[in-house]
Amino acid sequence: MLTEKDVYERLNEVFRDVFDDDGICVGAETTAADIEDWDSLEHIRLIAAVEQEFSIRFKMGEVASMKNVGEMATIILSRISNA
Repeated sequence: MLTEKDVYERLNEVFRDVFDDDGICVGAETTAADIEDWDSLEHIRLIAAVEQEFSIRFKMGEVASMKNVGEMATIILSRISNA
């Protein structure tokens, strides 16, 4: 069973890979404003990488409404626990 801590550990790896920055450490309150290169193009790459990492697909409405990494983690946990 995947825990919230596991999700954040895996998200950190994805963020570090997508943004090519080993210093990134995301938390629930992390937003695009907190990561220098996080623009609309990188957001698409990030969503695709997260979907691949967790073997899920976000709905378009979910992607549009995500305000921070915590909301992303909540969606991931709900998808995995319902799988």
